[in-house]
Amino acid sequence: MSISRRRARGVTLIELILFIMIVGIALGAVVNVFNISIGHSADPLRRKQAIAIAESLLEEVEQARFTWCDPTDAAASTAANAAACAIPEAAGIEAGATRPYDNVNDYVTAFDSANSTVFLTGGVLSDAAGTPIVVGGGGYSASVTITQAGLGGIATDAALLISVRVNFDNDNVVLEGYRTRYAPNSTP
Repeated sequence: MSISRRRARGVTLIELILFIMIVGIALGAVVNVFNISIGHSADPLRRKQAIAIAESLLEEVEQARFTWCDPTDAAASTAANAAACAIPEAAGIEAGATRPYDNVNDYVTAFDSANSTVFLTGGVLSDAAGTPIVVGGGGYSASVTITQAGLGGIATDAALLISVRVNFDNDNVVLEGYRTRYAPNSTP
């Protein structure tokens, strides 16, 4: 009877100390997780902003025409290839052109070469209207690379791989998309 009575009285000092240690370690781990998540809570916001900038720039470039001729060329609506144009479209911005440009080729100075000046107004990243993009304190920069790439049997001069890179806080976001020459005689 004396043994069962001793067990019924409660916990021993050793059991209590072990319980406090285990609970203390668990609470320390939980507090550490909260500390880490609070300390990095702004990082996803900057990344989301960079993704939004990259998506909008990629969409702007993909929605530009991809024609054989410059829209001012008389053969722009009938040309079957670049040789039929008096002013063929080539990589590079035409003199006096403003964003959004009249052709996807205008968004880079040369194919397979990153161009980081197209989206800058006064050294600041800007939208198609030239309005500076200053989100989250700024610190974003963007570049576009366009590569002539065959795509599933489509000729290399009729398919482009567009790569948009947005840099921020020693990190970057890269989005890619394809643009094909599905309406080569589309004029404004």
